Amino acid sequence: MARSIIRKCKCSRGHLCPISGKKSHFSTSFGHRNYSLYVNRVLKEVVPQSGISSHTLDIMNTLINDIFERIATEACNLRHLRKRCTLTSEDIQKAVHLLWPEKLAEYAVAFGSEAVHRYVHS
Repeated sequence: MARSIIRKCKCSRGHLCPISGKKSHFSTSFGHRNYSLYVNRVLKEVVPQSGISSHTLDIMNTLINDIFERIATEACNLRHLRKRCTLTSEDIQKAVHLLWPEKLAEYAVAFGSEAVHRYVHS
């Protein structure tokens, strides 16, 4: 039976973590969420008389998960380059600016910041 090597992690504040050749189940899968309900709700708010097929909902769900994964990966890379242990909102905003065209990134960051502000103060 193979022994796992124990070392102190840089970002774990002194806690021990095992190192092995295999990745854990949690680090390899992101646990993709299903956003179909939310896409339907937004569509009904914008265009009440219109509907959407299940195939189109699957495509939208894949698109949303892909964008989320790209932003999360880029933000984690930025965090690693800054040699920080905590992922901040600045990392997310910079990742959006790096991944998307200029105008789209500006609007996304502005609307995202406004949504977070409204959620926190509600």
